[in-house]
Amino acid sequence: MELRRIFRPCFNICKLFAYPVLRRRNGLEDVRSVCHHVLDRRTYSSLEREAISLPTEARVVICGGGVLGTSVAYHLAERGWTDVVLLEQGRLTCGTTWHSAGMVGQLRNNTVEMDVTRYSRDLFKRLEEEGHGLGWKECGSINIARTHERMIDFKRKHALASAIGFEVHMLTPHEIKERCPLLNSDDLEGGLWIPSDGVVTAPDVAMAFSKLAKIKGVKIIEGVKVERIQTQNDVVKAVKTSAGKINCEYFVNCAGQWSREVGKLSTPKVRVPLHACEHYYLVTKPVEGVDRMMPVIRDFDGYISTREWNGGILAGGFEPEARPVFHTGVPDKFEFQLLQEDWDHFEILLEQVLHRYPILERAEIRQLVNGPESFTPDSNWILGESAEVYNYYVAAGMNSRGIVGSGGIGKYMAEWIIDGQPSIDLWQYDVRRYVGHHNNRQFLQARTREVVGHQYSLRYPGEEHQSGRKLRTSPLHTRLEVSGACFGETMAYERPMWFDPDKRERGEDVYNHQGCFNKPPWFHIVQAEYMACKERVCLIDMSSFAKFEIKSSGKEAVEYLQYLCSNDVNLETGSIIHTGMQNILGGFENDCSIARLGENYFFMISPATQQTRALSWLHRHLPTDGSVQVRDVTSMFSGINVIGPHAQQLLADVTDVSTNKKDFNVMTCKVIDVGHAGGIRAMRLTHTGEDGFILYIPSEYTLHVYDTLMDAGKDYGIRNAGYYALRHLRIEKSFAYWGLDLNAYTTPLECGREFRVKLDGDDFIGKEALVKQKKEGVGQKFVQFILEKFDVENDVWPWGNEPIFRNGRYVGKTSTCGYGFTLNRMVCLGFIRDYDDNGQPIMNPNIYEYVMDKHAVYEIDVAGRKYLAKPGIHTPKLALSVVDPSLLASLYK
Repeated sequence: MELRRIFRPCFNICKLFAYPVLRRRNGLEDVRSVCHHVLDRRTYSSLEREAISLPTEARVVICGGGVLGTSVAYHLAERGWTDVVLLEQGRLTCGTTWHSAGMVGQLRNNTVEMDVTRYSRDLFKRLEEEGHGLGWKECGSINIARTHERMIDFKRKHALASAIGFEVHMLTPHEIKERCPLLNSDDLEGGLWIPSDGVVTAPDVAMAFSKLAKIKGVKIIEGVKVERIQTQNDVVKAVKTSAGKINCEYFVNCAGQWSREVGKLSTPKVRVPLHACEHYYLVTKPVEGVDRMMPVIRDFDGYISTREWNGGILAGGFEPEARPVFHTGVPDKFEFQLLQEDWDHFEILLEQVLHRYPILERAEIRQLVNGPESFTPDSNWILGESAEVYNYYVAAGMNSRGIVGSGGIGKYMAEWIIDGQPSIDLWQYDVRRYVGHHNNRQFLQARTREVVGHQYSLRYPGEEHQSGRKLRTSPLHTRLEVSGACFGETMAYERPMWFDPDKRERGEDVYNHQGCFNKPPWFHIVQAEYMACKERVCLIDMSSFAKFEIKSSGKEAVEYLQYLCSNDVNLETGSIIHTGMQNILGGFENDCSIARLGENYFFMISPATQQTRALSWLHRHLPTDGSVQVRDVTSMFSGINVIGPHAQQLLADVTDVSTNKKDFNVMTCKVIDVGHAGGIRAMRLTHTGEDGFILYIPSEYTLHVYDTLMDAGKDYGIRNAGYYALRHLRIEKSFAYWGLDLNAYTTPLECGREFRVKLDGDDFIGKEALVKQKKEGVGQKFVQFILEKFDVENDVWPWGNEPIFRNGRYVGKTSTCGYGFTLNRMVCLGFIRDYDDNGQPIMNPNIYEYVMDKHAVYEIDVAGRKYLAKPGIHTPKLALSVVDPSLLASLYK
């Protein structure tokens, strides 16, 4: 191919003109102004020998002098917390900040991350205007698309960003060419123009944060290594360093690629799952025609991004398969250093750069930069207070988005430390979203190889990672796999999403599912499973749910749960309640079901994603006298959801306990036998609104119980079903799920669960906030919308994060969406808010009337097309008669 013939001779040219691998000062002037912050080795050595004056006490100790550590220090000082010490083992910015490309792109997949990046951008601009010299340049950026599918993704982002008031414009290929004449636009479908984006000089950002923090009284000390974080009763007490000990209340791990190792320096150890990986960009000498204000270009389908750099072009990217480094830890004194250049590995990116900018075929290369960056298992930042040690905070794992996130992360970390929680929901970045295996070195090495490419690859809704799979599996896994299960993963737990017995026969991977924005390929399969749940009986493997036991010898367990839970747990033995565990704002810290197995013995079930978070919340509030014991028993019990109108008779056939509703009421629990197995905790609930039971089975009996149910259920038309069927059942019933619809900032009064709150009973965490909210009104309301004139076959589907409009004004966004197989309509769930005349959200004591006003016109924007939407606050009345009988017949074949 012609491009490859041009490219191959480039190796020698590149090597001829390349500078050394940036390990000495002479090679730094064109890679940024970082030379101003680098000492030569002789000066650095003398610095190490100097006596360092270390304070003996501080309120907060921050580990890491990169752009995150300095930002946290700056924002704490801005809030008045100046008794802060920042420790850097080398020199400020010496880890990865110094070689960052400094691109500031604000457009993201969700409003939360856009809140973070937009704050950063505004802060950079303000500090530049105040004369702090960040190198801020508002050149704008263009995201370009080569494919129709990428354009759908752009339209989804454009719809959401425009709705929240963020300026972004769709561009044609011709308009892209006008804004960047050097760019080859022949193969483009279109793009997005973000005029307020820009670039900075990354180390100068960190130095500005550092200078401003010091002015306010923060102590920043270089050449000091953190050796131990000392704890007492799992609370931070002091930091032992190479220069002495500092007693402190809070510790913040901002150690970048060293963060995982720093996490091991406390007892108990703190999980910080990240791994360093090679990250490449090249810098050219000045190129004729490159304008200083050339916009940043992100060519996601070509894996690359570019910006102007001293009259030339900086071009880098994220190759589909990356190379992890530092498998046994970051080398000692790896400061202001780079990794060995590898032009062969960079070839896939260089080919795309030359394709997009043909003029660069004649350009001279200053340098190929290979600098390590740290990446996380899910490509999201790691933020917040650790589950293992209280007052131990983490801000790490930037996934090459550290500069653009630094300002906002510093702001929200300061809020987290000072106020107890940030002012926005950062759950998807919360350090407590992980379990132990995520911090496994070999797992991280394999996953990092994959996730680097995900930074720019097109990620469809529901797509799964391919590495690190089949780690946590239920005893049914192999049996379900043989039966055609197509698996998805949550918290590293494999769950059947739907069943397609023919997929394996077609040679397709049951762990790798091609995503889409339109009608998914599993639609009719899930429809059949849904109908079987409504008409017959299905089994769903629910083993991934988090499970906990709470017990005491006296009444302490009851009193403990009464204080944690907003519902009344003090019911008779055998009862089950659904309850929230609220925070002081009244928001859902946990959403769970609790069965009372004995006078002082409780069994709690939470969503799988809450396993670490829920256990941390339970431990945090335990009585200090040890009178209450909490145990995570997730792996000890499997879960089988027996769901459907024949579930009652099926269970009756295999147990000696009466399953009639008069004997086995809804929301009750009995310990029963099934077949030859005993000790099974049977609960009459299904989390879908359908009748049935969830059986929590000692793991060693799971296969026997499953086989017993399947054999006995043949006469009832039994079949397996997956989580997608359960999801569509609950969306159609307007059931909210924590982590998808609910979070720490939504309250029971806002989502129609006030009937589960004991406002007239015992005190509990968050009661005061809920009493106040009931009096003054709520700020948002959970609503189910049914889309009108939606073509399920041809239209782009809503998948969540679609903006909702009321009378033409943005009032919220969707959370989860799915097709209502009984309603024969597309259904969207989400929260809407009321606003005053100035566009500010307000509390409304008449929120029901506001939502259901018959004159209000609702629309939901799906990838640039608005659909009329009918609102509803209560579960709609469902009747299978609306379904075509011939369709039912075909599904049951």
